[in-house]
Amino acid sequence: MADRRRVVDRLPDFPWDRLAPHKQAAASHPGGIADLSVGTPVDPVPAQLRTALAEAADSPGYPTTHGTPALRDAAAAWLARRHGVTVDPAAVLPTIGSKELVAWLPTLLGLGPGDTVAHPELAYPTYDIGIRLAGATPVAADGLTALGPRRVPLVWVNSPANPTGRVLGADHLRKVVAWARERGAIVASDECYIDLGWDGAEPVSILHPDVCGGSHEGLLALHSLSKRSNLAGYRAAFVTGDPALVGELLAVRKHAGMIVPAPVQAAMRAALDDDGHTREQKERYGRRRTRLRAALEGAGWDISHSEAGLYLWAAHPAHADSWDAVAALASLGILVAPGDFYGPAGAGRVRVAFTATDERVDAAAERLAATAG
Repeated sequence: MADRRRVVDRLPDFPWDRLAPHKQAAASHPGGIADLSVGTPVDPVPAQLRTALAEAADSPGYPTTHGTPALRDAAAAWLARRHGVTVDPAAVLPTIGSKELVAWLPTLLGLGPGDTVAHPELAYPTYDIGIRLAGATPVAADGLTALGPRRVPLVWVNSPANPTGRVLGADHLRKVVAWARERGAIVASDECYIDLGWDGAEPVSILHPDVCGGSHEGLLALHSLSKRSNLAGYRAAFVTGDPALVGELLAVRKHAGMIVPAPVQAAMRAALDDDGHTREQKERYGRRRTRLRAALEGAGWDISHSEAGLYLWAAHPAHADSWDAVAALASLGILVAPGDFYGPAGAGRVRVAFTATDERVDAAAERLAATAG
């Protein structure tokens, strides 16, 4: 076989594989595992969304890459109704989950060797992976001045943030937009948890006029229905923002066959048209968050940020190393994610998801309570 440069050789090992021994340890607990690691939804898909999917199941023809007009209208209406953002429905593009677009956006935008792409210091690992897939250079930087004179055609922001739950205010985002526009850079804002603010936190979109001055030039916002609507299994998301950039992505995705299935598009429309089910789901998550936070703090864990999203960003004075903390919780049958999955700045902390069932959250809380004092 001829020599070739394998894509896999550009990438680190898949981080979640390293958690397998701790998952096994947690599963050996007499009361079973309370898996608070990945953060996958466990509650039922709302009935009306399943109905919409089923009614569109007889879809023998190819769906459109751009999505149906009804879906694009629903996405634009939801942004206006819930987040004060006005977009042209033509500038809405459905994607096969948001992770897919995070991984491929640098490539779809034509970035490659010689390009530097910035992402948050504490970040979902796929930002880094997508940059590497394109052959560009990833730089973890929360302060834009740290980037110096380098050519940076793309900057990622993530608010509310995974893993920390930190919310970036309009002032912060406005500075990022101004910096990028001075340099001709694109800002891609991952807003997957925008509906999940807690304790009065009100996440704001980068497309909000208070942030962008009413112009979406050079801006893209990613939205997911995985957590807000329990549609992780449907792979349902969309991107919107600068019409020229969305048009560019659409043209490339047509060639590549990156198309959301028609029944999923129908379910997405139903989800975006209905706010009731998202309120109910947020209430469920809120109860679990309150229960887990109290239990962790009662057992001596410190919670920082965590004002939005589906995770608690936790540390314990007895466990200076993330993996020691993971092992300590695994001994209680509780599986969490180590903070250094998300960058060196996460050392010593763990990410605790509150997406498990009420029964598993209660089990975790009871085990933590037994260690308190």
